[in-house]
Amino acid sequence: MTGLSELHWTENGEARSALWRMDAGAVMPKTVVLADDTLTADSAYRLACAGTGLLWRSDFQNARQLLQAMARRMGQPKKTRAKKASTDAAPVPGAAFHAHRLAQSQRNRVLSAILIELDGDYGLALRRAPDVRQACVQAFGPAQGQRSVISLRSLQGAVGAFEWRKNGVKVPAMGEALRIYPHYGVFSPVRGEYVDLVAQAPLPEALKAQSVAFDVGVGTGVLSAVLARRGVAQVVGSDTSARAVACALDNLQRLGLQNQVQVVQSNLFPPGRAALVVCNPPWLPARPVGLLDQAVYDEGSQMLKGFLAGLREHLCEGGEGWLILSDLAEHLGLRTREALLGWIADAGLMVLGRLDAKPVHAKAQDTSDALHAARSAEVTSLWRLGAAA
Repeated sequence: MTGLSELHWTENGEARSALWRMDAGAVMPKTVVLADDTLTADSAYRLACAGTGLLWRSDFQNARQLLQAMARRMGQPKKTRAKKASTDAAPVPGAAFHAHRLAQSQRNRVLSAILIELDGDYGLALRRAPDVRQACVQAFGPAQGQRSVISLRSLQGAVGAFEWRKNGVKVPAMGEALRIYPHYGVFSPVRGEYVDLVAQAPLPEALKAQSVAFDVGVGTGVLSAVLARRGVAQVVGSDTSARAVACALDNLQRLGLQNQVQVVQSNLFPPGRAALVVCNPPWLPARPVGLLDQAVYDEGSQMLKGFLAGLREHLCEGGEGWLILSDLAEHLGLRTREALLGWIADAGLMVLGRLDAKPVHAKAQDTSDALHAARSAEVTSLWRLGAAA
């Protein structure tokens, strides 16, 4: 969250302002109007499409209903445009994906137009408003006594993250259906195939002599926990995100693994060498916009290339690097298999083996999804890499 910019509007003839509490990259509306129960969904939709922010001053539950009505007005046109782009522009590499992301961006911009003002303690001065203070503290940090404005959609995201963190996510691959508790802005391990691959891959022989593993891009800490439970004596997880570091430490402590797993904030690799280095980088080479986008999109494949380029110097003799990567980017025309193999070879690495898994998430079965052809063909792989002779 930026926490620095201010949103300005006029209310009751007076100039007002509050902190703009939105993700970096979210566009602040240049015009803000007050909105209440008299605003129709059609009017709200037109204003939102024009880039106007709608600062809500009425019943909170009616704001939720208005948001749902606006979403219904966007539903069918988006699907039609995405399908047309997927069919007509198929010869252009990545055309369907870029059309899909453009449609998503436009949808997010319009549906983020309904704005909610938070009090200095994250309270809501609206009729039938829920108590979101705990959720906001977890998402944004302690209240500082300053009023702020957030989109209703982002507020719902913070509340949803609060529930995820409270209830946790079952991870059957950890042996006893144990739970991981994602924090706000840290990607949840809801797609279990990549966790299963790490749980099933044969551990390298080098771990018998040097039982140290690195988990590059630790996230929630789920892969570090899997490695620790598989018997790796020392695991070091690293991440550039302070949120991820805090989340991983929380989960590892809950699992009683805090003495077996260390977590550090760093760019890519921890210092030193390891017998096993695991990395599950973002799978799609595109520019991230929000916090969660950073776990999915890797602009220019920077993290993937950086991991491959630095892997060899961080492996001890006989060590292995495990690259967990979906081939969805290949099916979308965003990356070729030849390019991936070229980066591996250029880094002085060779492929020792590969384990594959088909995803079972709902989107892979959804024929109405604009990217269904690519998603239905997707395979997630664990590439076992070693130093080339």
